[in-house]
Amino acid sequence: MTQAFDARAQQAVLESRAETALELARRLGADACEVGASVDQGTGVSVREGDVESVELSRDQGIAVTVYLGKRKGSASSTDASDASIKSVVEKAIAIASYTGEDPASGLADAELMATELPDLDVHHPWALDTDKAIELALACEAAGLAEPGIRSSDGASLSSGEGVRVYANSHGFLGSQRGSRHSLSCLLIAEDASGMQRDYDYTSARDPRALRDPAEVGRSAAERTLQRLGGQRPQTGRFPVMFDPTLASGLIGHLMSALAGGAIYRDASFLCGRLGETLFPEWFSLAEQPMLVGGMASSPFDGDGVQTRNNRFIEQGRLASYMLSAYSARRLGMQTTANAGGARNLRLEAPLESREALLSKMDRGVLVTELMGQGVNGVTGDYSRGAAGFWVENGQIQHPVEEFTIAGNLAGMFQGLVGLGDDIDTRGSIHSGSWLIDEMTIAGS
Repeated sequence: MTQAFDARAQQAVLESRAETALELARRLGADACEVGASVDQGTGVSVREGDVESVELSRDQGIAVTVYLGKRKGSASSTDASDASIKSVVEKAIAIASYTGEDPASGLADAELMATELPDLDVHHPWALDTDKAIELALACEAAGLAEPGIRSSDGASLSSGEGVRVYANSHGFLGSQRGSRHSLSCLLIAEDASGMQRDYDYTSARDPRALRDPAEVGRSAAERTLQRLGGQRPQTGRFPVMFDPTLASGLIGHLMSALAGGAIYRDASFLCGRLGETLFPEWFSLAEQPMLVGGMASSPFDGDGVQTRNNRFIEQGRLASYMLSAYSARRLGMQTTANAGGARNLRLEAPLESREALLSKMDRGVLVTELMGQGVNGVTGDYSRGAAGFWVENGQIQHPVEEFTIAGNLAGMFQGLVGLGDDIDTRGSIHSGSWLIDEMTIAGS
């Protein structure tokens, strides 16, 4: 195992280093400065067919400094946070700034926006887990999956556990820091029948190790998902309803947020440019973030600019209510920051929910998608085309697995065509969503 990680001590060290960098930047003539520093430590093990494949013990640290000379900006970073390295990083950042052109939008976020409420959001739960115990848990997960009739072999089970500290400080006098942890366990299995081999997986992830699912349950679930894929066929080509499994529906929200990001908007590189106030979804659909959620996977009281985070509503009763803005992108657009430097935090849907059975019945005939392949999403036009696998639905009932087909549409049309959301919410990430039923997409199969 790696040496013991004292998060509080590391936090104090990083805060001191950040203050050292700020003071040095001031003495070297910077008009303003901001510093980000972090340290992370983790353990990861992987097993396959009952044998240990790898044990990884990691420790990473870094410091990044951005200085401003008027409206000129320079940034430099290092994985060495010693005093000598900090001095070098600050000097390089100032040298870079002296050569860059002026940018009217450049600079720190306004001082009055700095976070003043910095509560403990309960996101740090270290796991006193030695290597032998980690291997034991991964082996138990895999063994449970392999024990299921019909499973041929394993492509491995993995367990990871990590914790870290991040610090942000700037020359407004703001200094914020946060300790955090994340733990996960996964299993990938292989099954085979006359039609060929199939594989699938399942996983569990949480801030607090006590919230992880039982390893045997994860293994059995991975086996069940794998066995369900045997006998896959190509679906017929046509226009059909498509239902996205919860594990994939969060990706649709991710595409939406990428299109809402200020950087894409001011570059005129999003299909949502100039569409504030327009109706994108049915009126029963709203989307909000809760960055101060206690225990949330992405909770933080301050954003990457040091701005106090707040609840934001990006979609309000179907309408595009807000873009996702940092201080810089807000200035470029002549707007106000939404405290989203670094992205959105803990996205939650607000809408009527239905059971999976009810959604399948509403679909009647179409495809339930459980796997997507490829990167065929164009954020500029909204065009969407991806390889897929899943299940064919007839008369509201799953009939058989389908594979080797493509689903295609346009995100704007898909959002407008949302006809139902499932109550089968996947809570493992920062985006919580159930299944999405889209009224119609193009299926290219046989």
